[in-house]
Amino acid sequence: MLLLALSACSFLDENPLGQRTREEVVTSEATLYLNTLGNLYRMIGGSEAGQGLAGTYGGVYDLNTFTTDEAILPTRAGDWYDGGLWQRLYLHRWEVIEAPVKDAWNYLYKVIVMANQAIEDLSGKPEWQQEARAVRAMYYYYLLDMFGRVPIVTSPDVAMSEVAQSERADVFRFVVKELEDVADDLPFELSNRPGKWYGRMTRPVVWFLLAKLYLNAPVYVGKEYYDKVLEYCDLIPQAGYELEPDYADNFAVYNESSRENIFTIPMDKHLYSAQNQYLFRSRHYEHAAACGFTGENGSSATLEVLYANAFGTEEEDPRFKVNYWGGVPVDLDGKPIDLEYKPWSVALDVSGTPDEKVAGARMKKYEIDPSAMMDGKLMDNDWVLFRYADVLLMKAEALLRTDKVDDAIDCVNLVRERAGADKFDTLTEDMLLDERLREFAWEGLRRQDLIRFGGYGKPWSFRPALPGEESGFTNLFPIPDDVLALNPNLTQNPGY
Repeated sequence: MLLLALSACSFLDENPLGQRTREEVVTSEATLYLNTLGNLYRMIGGSEAGQGLAGTYGGVYDLNTFTTDEAILPTRAGDWYDGGLWQRLYLHRWEVIEAPVKDAWNYLYKVIVMANQAIEDLSGKPEWQQEARAVRAMYYYYLLDMFGRVPIVTSPDVAMSEVAQSERADVFRFVVKELEDVADDLPFELSNRPGKWYGRMTRPVVWFLLAKLYLNAPVYVGKEYYDKVLEYCDLIPQAGYELEPDYADNFAVYNESSRENIFTIPMDKHLYSAQNQYLFRSRHYEHAAACGFTGENGSSATLEVLYANAFGTEEEDPRFKVNYWGGVPVDLDGKPIDLEYKPWSVALDVSGTPDEKVAGARMKKYEIDPSAMMDGKLMDNDWVLFRYADVLLMKAEALLRTDKVDDAIDCVNLVRERAGADKFDTLTEDMLLDERLREFAWEGLRRQDLIRFGGYGKPWSFRPALPGEESGFTNLFPIPDDVLALNPNLTQNPGY
């Protein structure tokens, strides 16, 4: 931990090397792992603001969630205004100095700097070196998706003056090549099961990332690779991944036995520091207290979620009650609480309204761990980053976009049948996008999905279109101002 604190310098630092000697890193195989791969995997989850791919506030997850039609943090009088931050994110009026944007950039590059150092330190351990390359490629995937034109830095010895900006297409090709180069050197193992490969990069995880990259290639490089999407999607079940019979079991307190979860952030309140702060952020104070915790009465479902799930009708999607609290919630014993959430009352600002404190359906997706600590934020449910249902819906999308509609419907219906929803007998892009909203609620995927389907720049409830937004400039976040100030080789993304 101390070595990490001394060496994992920010991408912005002039001297990102740190001063570790090889003797300090390699005292044994165990310390070599802990000071290289162990540190990288520890960074995937987080406990501090802006850190981790998911689980904490104000970084990668929040930018991919609260800038979409999936979730909203309503202003509730003095609560959740935060200088207008959450309103700006929802309205696509964020600024180049927003803290979540800066935190996401710094976090992603911090791990890349660590990965570069780890790859050098692992020169005598080639199988671990390939694993570190896979982690680094995953972080470049997030940079490619969120910021587009970013520097590719692969050595711990690069001076700031030598750091140049790469075009988005070049970053795409770099990430694809890195993943394809290391795939066969990684073990053909399940990553979500406790044991040697728990929470680590294995071959199926890399295949999943490659399928994602090729699916989004029309956005990244303006070229279609649907044959490659199908190729990698068809490889993943060979490792033993399949749909879990019960949708909710993927998010249970002890979800390590899931057949579906491909890559997770391991969570153990007694062993790890990674947190899930999102249930805490969403629950009403009285609801949280009835479950033995506290809450922040914040994040809620949007009206688009209610429409897509046919909330409150006879056709309501079965997944809604797994993913959301709407109406009267219950305590840990299943007893109703003297409280009622009002899903249809949600708005960008509910201050002064009769439903100010109860507007909006709340996050429910991860089963409550009754022995959770730190107000429910330290829990044993592993956070799910990638799962097999996404493989099926990626495959369905590739088939739909290549006019193999019947095959696409079959893939979607596997997911719907598992959820207890009626089968589709037809399929359009809008239907598939809505299906992804229902299936992947609260999983941090919505921004990328909306961009790929052309819906990110369109108005939705409470959000009008912005002048010039038809150019798609908000599809990418701005490069933080202080990054540009430190490195004159970099230029801002268009539209900012």
